Amino acid sequence: MAVLSPDHLFNRELSWLAFNGRVLQEARDPTVPLLERLKFLAIFSSNLDEFFQVRVASLRSLLRLGKQHARKLAFDPEALLQEITRVVTAQQETFGQIFRQEILPGLETEGIRLLDETQVTPAQAAFLEVYFAEAVRPRIDPVLLQTDNTKPFLKNRRLYLVVELWTAGTHTPVDPVPPQYALVDIPSPPLPRFVEVPARAGEHHVLFLDDVIRLNLPRLFPAHTVGQAFSVKLSRDAELYLEDEFAGDLVEMIRKSLEQRERGLPTRFLYDQRAPYPAITFLKHHFDLADEDLVPGGRYHNFNDCFAFPRFGRDDLADPPWPPVPHPVLSRAPSLFDALATRDHLLHVPYQSFDVVLRLLDEAAGDPSVERLAVTLYRVATPSAVARTLIRAARAGKTVIAFVEVKARFDEESNLHWAEQMMQAGVRVYYSLPGLKVHAKLLLIERREDGGLRRYAYLSTGNFNEKTARLYTDLALLTADPRLADEVAEVFRFLTGEVEVPHTQHLLVAPFALRKQLYALIDREIAAARAGRRGGIVLKLNSLEDPGLIERLYAASRAGVHVEAVVRGICCLKPGLPGLSENIHVRSLLDRFLEHSRLFVFHQDGDAAIYLASADWMQRNMDRRVEVAFPVYDPALRRELHTLLGFQLADNVKARLIDAEQRNAYVAAGDAPRLRAQEATYRYFRQQAAP
Repeated sequence: MAVLSPDHLFNRELSWLAFNGRVLQEARDPTVPLLERLKFLAIFSSNLDEFFQVRVASLRSLLRLGKQHARKLAFDPEALLQEITRVVTAQQETFGQIFRQEILPGLETEGIRLLDETQVTPAQAAFLEVYFAEAVRPRIDPVLLQTDNTKPFLKNRRLYLVVELWTAGTHTPVDPVPPQYALVDIPSPPLPRFVEVPARAGEHHVLFLDDVIRLNLPRLFPAHTVGQAFSVKLSRDAELYLEDEFAGDLVEMIRKSLEQRERGLPTRFLYDQRAPYPAITFLKHHFDLADEDLVPGGRYHNFNDCFAFPRFGRDDLADPPWPPVPHPVLSRAPSLFDALATRDHLLHVPYQSFDVVLRLLDEAAGDPSVERLAVTLYRVATPSAVARTLIRAARAGKTVIAFVEVKARFDEESNLHWAEQMMQAGVRVYYSLPGLKVHAKLLLIERREDGGLRRYAYLSTGNFNEKTARLYTDLALLTADPRLADEVAEVFRFLTGEVEVPHTQHLLVAPFALRKQLYALIDREIAAARAGRRGGIVLKLNSLEDPGLIERLYAASRAGVHVEAVVRGICCLKPGLPGLSENIHVRSLLDRFLEHSRLFVFHQDGDAAIYLASADWMQRNMDRRVEVAFPVYDPALRRELHTLLGFQLADNVKARLIDAEQRNAYVAAGDAPRLRAQEATYRYFRQQAAP
């Protein structure tokens, strides 16, 4: 196949920003309940912080290599950073408009007012004076920024106020003198970012903690005349530049890198754009910042704290509850082992309860016939019922193996904590492999039955994490089929070092065979189309970025294969290009749950091959991670997956089209009945669970 032109692919970073633009669309959508719109602003803010910490940090690292090395790349890092700045600036302007012109007025209409320090009543000011003295003042230690000896370290993503100060009596309108500057840490956490103050009956008044501090600055600096105070925040490079070595203590390397993360190089110094030029110039020089570090923003930063905005019992301003429904079979089964011995089952979280997984582990821990458990842990919840049950199983005398990925970005600390707890209880803990992340989600249970050993397996698209299981849509297969369970055991033999390469026929395992087998599945559809037979591919992914797989999909399109893709986030494939991707249609779904499952369907002359997977179609998933795609063989489960995919492909409420211009246009409903995929999915499972 011909090598793809850069014009045939979306830039990965700009595609990601387009995805975050879709998050912003949810915040702007007036049909979304008001407090949920505020939540989407928090998601947008959190996403953008991570983008600067990781992706922008990587691009800045490329620039530091110099132009000689940059010329070897397929893109210009400097030009890309300029385009990122342009897109982010426009998105932040939209963000501010939504917050100030839509969210705040909407809340005020509902009796919820977000005040600043100039709007409080005398009674509220008195309340806040006491709150400041008792809760805030003991947690802050202001620093006068006078010389290089007073250069405090700006912590990653921590909020600060930069305060103008004059020695009392030295500053007058007639004879002004330049201010001194002080730095005040906003202590959230541990304090909540929002502080409720007394208000009239039927109303709720709340302030940012920032403004509580602004109101009390004269008490913090009694020897000075206090001027204005401006919010700033520094994001630092959060990538862990780990040496993937076959020798050495990887865990200790991770620990040291976690310490370095907080001291990483600056990637974005966000400041209140109303701050005077002399103040920003002073801060730039005082903290050794570069021009490209400086990013103007609004009065407040860290809007991800809006996840914790008080709701005041106003459930009418939030999404109606969709509590997880019980699994129609497994929730009623006296024994999960007996239920799995009879047939395979699918679990769909968060529509169905993750309690099935906790119950399976609980039964295994307490069953004297169970001899061995093995699990992969990529992101461990804090606290973790999963880890606690594994500990209980080990203490009951069972062999318990836990493969803990300590390179899971931003979850390294939690993973290390639980790994240590499990080791102390007798769990055999294995850590990350050199050069690879283990991203597969697998559980294996070996049980003595009728004198022999029977294996039960749980294969999932999502983590063993009770918290994310309430928010992320994931699919899991529970099976005792030896074709699958025995091969899960083979993957664990690889992870524990018993074999160098896992040999599997049914599971598609990266980095060994997943790419090659996906190529073969696509090529089979191409051959069918060229022979005049019907062919088709349907994909559901978080990200579609791998150039080799995109090239294969373009070849399929040119051969007449119809490709439908539902891609939540990054999509580097350009649909609808004449002569290249005319038969490829891509849409993205954003709704109250985060779409996280991966599902691949290949027509295969009417006998479709259906796979669920831990892997997105990205280079890292194909080549630098241990991933598992697993087939669904049970006819009833296959029909169920087709039904769910049908909802996704028919959505005309929350679906956006991915087109060659990345416009994020909503799918037009036309004359079709209104269909919201997540709503239809929840209704489907609720009907299934009905007695």
